[in-house]
Amino acid sequence: MQAAGEPRIMTQLDLTQIAVITPNLKRRLSGVTTTVVRLIPIQARLIGITTTGPGLPPELPHITITQCLTLPRDRWRVWHARRNTEMALGLILRHVLRRKLRLMFTSAAQRHHKRFTNWLIAQQEALVATSPQAASYLDRPATVIMHGVDTAIFHPVEDRAALRRSLNLPENGTILGCFGRVRAQKGVDLLVEAALRLLPSRPDVHIVFTGRVTEDNRAFHDGLVGRLTAAGLADRVRFLGELPWADVVRLYQSLDLFVAPARWEGFGLTPLEAMACGVPTVAARVGAFVALIDDPATGSLVPPDDADALTDAIAGWIVDPARLAAARPVARAHVLAHHTIQTEAEALVKIYSGLLT
Repeated sequence: MQAAGEPRIMTQLDLTQIAVITPNLKRRLSGVTTTVVRLIPIQARLIGITTTGPGLPPELPHITITQCLTLPRDRWRVWHARRNTEMALGLILRHVLRRKLRLMFTSAAQRHHKRFTNWLIAQQEALVATSPQAASYLDRPATVIMHGVDTAIFHPVEDRAALRRSLNLPENGTILGCFGRVRAQKGVDLLVEAALRLLPSRPDVHIVFTGRVTEDNRAFHDGLVGRLTAAGLADRVRFLGELPWADVVRLYQSLDLFVAPARWEGFGLTPLEAMACGVPTVAARVGAFVALIDDPATGSLVPPDDADALTDAIAGWIVDPARLAAARPVARAHVLAHHTIQTEAEALVKIYSGLLT
């Protein structure tokens, strides 16, 4: 009998239905893992798809690595990799173990790839980039398919005051949010600096951070809390730590403004998740944020690692409640029109189908 919490293992009958395998060869949670977890349930409605590898929730369709090694050679299947290790395993399965696999890779990186990575990419039969910026770093043409969000999960709520009460947040005033791991790469210190400048004269403004604090970033986090405490702002700028996903969604829905001040980013879904909840975003001009926030009515872009610009952009929103209110439906409409997860899933399935015909 399968133990509770273990991934569901497909039977031999199920194996015959598999058209696509999406590996996840990393145990720790990452942006790539999150992408797989979000997409698979939707793609499974459109095509026979399964995952393999550790660190995935038990409700996803799953086969073991051993089953991958012994897949029947009865048909071609797509191997959709998102990491170097996954591309390498796909090559071994195809060329050493002679499995009938079409190889596909999605790149989110916005940097020049190393020689070995370029060699792996050259072996792929289909390439996807998560943004135009990521595509520009590939030596071969790629189909740009930007990430989307589930707008049935991320949506505005009618009674934000009641929601805020349930979250132990102020019912009135302006609440800003910044979600992700607490580290310098995410620019958390830049938003703290903006808070130290803006909040003393704005007693109605509060900021909430969520995200894990790893031990190597403990001193970074503690230093920020120390600065806020010394300024008398620790009760208005709160680090909530790592929260259950449902609570994070509710926090998005409670916000007036989201801030994504990362110094660098691969793609970065948080602005889309916020905008789907009707929350405009101030973001650094990194990653795919440039492509996501292309309308000043949905948010603002600032240079990365620039506390002055970030402070000014935030101030421009929080002093203008009418602007914040007007942005809410526009932000939501923007995501519905361009960045739903259903659109992302369908675009990927179209590529799978082309590889299999």
